[in-house]
Amino acid sequence: MEKWREILITPETTILKTMEIIDRSSLQFAVVVDIEHRLLGTVTDGDIRRGILRGFPLETSIEHVMNNQPVYERQGKRTSFYKESIREKQLKQLPIVNDRKQIVNILFAENILNFLQKDNIVVLMAGGMGTRLRPLTDDIPKPMLKVGGKPILETIIESFKSFGFTNFMLSVNYKKEVIENYFQDGSQFGVRIQYIEEGKRLGTAGALSLLSQQPKLPFFVMNSDLLTKINYEQLLDFHQQTKSMATLCVREYEYQIPYGVIETEQHRLVSIVEKPKHKSFVNAGIYVLDPEVLQYVPEDEFYDMPDLFKKLIAVNKEVSAFPLREYWLDIGQAADYDKANGDYKGVFYD
Repeated sequence: MEKWREILITPETTILKTMEIIDRSSLQFAVVVDIEHRLLGTVTDGDIRRGILRGFPLETSIEHVMNNQPVYERQGKRTSFYKESIREKQLKQLPIVNDRKQIVNILFAENILNFLQKDNIVVLMAGGMGTRLRPLTDDIPKPMLKVGGKPILETIIESFKSFGFTNFMLSVNYKKEVIENYFQDGSQFGVRIQYIEEGKRLGTAGALSLLSQQPKLPFFVMNSDLLTKINYEQLLDFHQQTKSMATLCVREYEYQIPYGVIETEQHRLVSIVEKPKHKSFVNAGIYVLDPEVLQYVPEDEFYDMPDLFKKLIAVNKEVSAFPLREYWLDIGQAADYDKANGDYKGVFYD
């Protein structure tokens, strides 16, 4: 059976089920068809995340978030025509239909265009002192704490590498020699590593002013105390599709007020809601930035990433939020570190 048939779904398929199909398939894509396999729409990871941001529950039918005007081509044309269509329109996949608009094939760019390894730079912020994790961090920096038998930073690098990203800049400060001695130039890990040495603490964005040269492509910035199963390729696609200058990954956070909340109109009691739960999106510490963003980073000053995003918003630049639905854990305290070690095998070797 052709692999693309596994990603055909009906309009009634839920967002949750579609997510499972996309995640299970290496094709990272689904096609919506009717009972006679006529093309109705397509669904990417980005379509689903935009639906989540609009507030659609996971039980919603996929027809509410699918792209109902997908690009497609008719069957019977030369392979060179399809190649040119994919290249010109910068597609990752191209459905092929017959005269009745029934799906007869799906062509994928990686099988046709021989894509090369990605040149985007990954900047990992590894200069923090990890004071909340002392005494574990008395002798080593927090990114070098071992989870699952290897440093957190190594797991992050391996995860990026699995999506084709192999060019790294590590921003180091506290006990930098531990990181530099372990990773060196990265060749033993199959990647290329350079270092940004902070003479003083510069925050999660300030170190970007020390880059030796400005990147030519959108680049990643990530805190080095995170464990996550995010698909970095999907994140980059989302950033480019939304034509954003900066993209911030966000995580849904739920909290409960431990009291009855009172609503009044002047002296009149209107309602009492017992221990209501609230949901908000919070910063997940993973970013994609266009090179132009660097002009807004002050030189050699302490500057955090939220300050940079506030500045971009203030000057009306296009900034986006990318909602994480994958495993994510910020290892900030001892309890988080214990949880990370407990989770590791099930999350990274499930």
